[in-house]
Amino acid sequence: TKKARATRRSLLHIPYGDGEGEKLDIYFPGEVSAASPFCLFFHGGYWQSGSKDTSAFMVNPLTAQGVAVVVMAYDLAPKGTLDQMVDQVTRSIAFVQKQYPCNEGIYLCGHSAGAHLASMMFLTNWTKHGVTPNLKGFFLVSGIYDLEPIVYTTHNAPLHMTLEDAQRNSPQLLLEAALTRPSDPACHVLVTVGQHDSPEFHRQSREFYQTLHRGGWNASFEEIHDVDHFEIIWNLTQKDFVLTQMILKTILREH
Repeated sequence: TKKARATRRSLLHIPYGDGEGEKLDIYFPGEVSAASPFCLFFHGGYWQSGSKDTSAFMVNPLTAQGVAVVVMAYDLAPKGTLDQMVDQVTRSIAFVQKQYPCNEGIYLCGHSAGAHLASMMFLTNWTKHGVTPNLKGFFLVSGIYDLEPIVYTTHNAPLHMTLEDAQRNSPQLLLEAALTRPSDPACHVLVTVGQHDSPEFHRQSREFYQTLHRGGWNASFEEIHDVDHFEIIWNLTQKDFVLTQMILKTILREH
């Protein structure tokens, strides 16, 4: 992140809402253009740790190819609830669309808990936010899509999540129940998991991909070799990392 801030033109700590934690950072490509594609990144940390200030992994490889990167913050537990975090992510996307209405596509990338928050956007009713973001793709990295198992673990201590909270915020369950079709059939969803991720991450990623596929989404699934739950996101600093290349290919193919 220090390197990204030192070498790229950026706007830091921009408020997308009134809350103290509602800030985002925007990193621009060399040729600053409001018409760039924008990739929004949501960090992981079981909704209770992590920060935008240590999450600029993909900034240099993407901005070098003309993609603006936005790294956003949300209120972590116990201050923030899951419902609040989902709302904050929704509002941050609406904010970017309103600020840069000429964008060439908004792509959402989330890692772990951040992939959960990004995937909740499949179910957003944008009309109440007064804007429909130009969503072109999702990159879901080692995500959590079914929150029920977490209710019974120590990870839930700061979250205070009830079974009902978990069900209301589980994209796996919501998409299985929803009859909504993707509004843009071309919008590509890439579900990835690390080879050395735990069995539960593998199970959830595969099942979520299958649910998307059945629902008519343009989805693909990739297991990324030789990486664990953390290396899969850290390696996005490298332009030749397989996942960096997949993300760039998806974005640049559209343009």
